[in-house]
Amino acid sequence: MAESETVSMPEFERALSAIPTGYTEGEYAGRRWGTTVKRSADLKRISLFAEDLSGTDIVSFNFYRLSEGDSLKPCEMSSEKVMAFVTGYRLEHPNGISSGTAVESK
Repeated sequence: MAESETVSMPEFERALSAIPTGYTEGEYAGRRWGTTVKRSADLKRISLFAEDLSGTDIVSFNFYRLSEGDSLKPCEMSSEKVMAFVTGYRLEHPNGISSGTAVESK
């Protein structure tokens, strides 16, 4: 998914829930990425830090589930970049085959 495409919050949340807690590697935009996700015990706070393993690009954000609504807080980048990464990221299985965790835009 290109950064300029619009992603809905339900799409983003569905894709984020498919990325496991801890460190994973996968593919986004034709490049390999290392991604670390941390979730609080009550699941009200989720943080993600991802880095392009062959370059210098990163994606980083915190996501909060608050009584007044969910809040996405990107770290010095656009919300669009964060949402495009999460919905486009494909996990790599241990055998090297990419899984279908990316959410297709409709």
